[in-house]
Amino acid sequence: MSKFKCPECAYVFSEADGDEHEGYPPGTEFASLPEDFACPDCSVRFKEDFEKV
Repeated sequence: MSKFKCPECAYVFSEADGDEHEGYPPGTEFASLPEDFACPDCSVRFKEDFEKV
């Protein structure tokens, strides 16, 4: 499972952990997030801006 980091802030989406607060259970693949997914912390960056870490 991979992690993806917002280049604007410290938010990291972990596929293993998901993001329960945003409605994504553990095991959610980053590729399956909606195309209009935006960083839930800063709302500045969009899915295509996230960097795999």
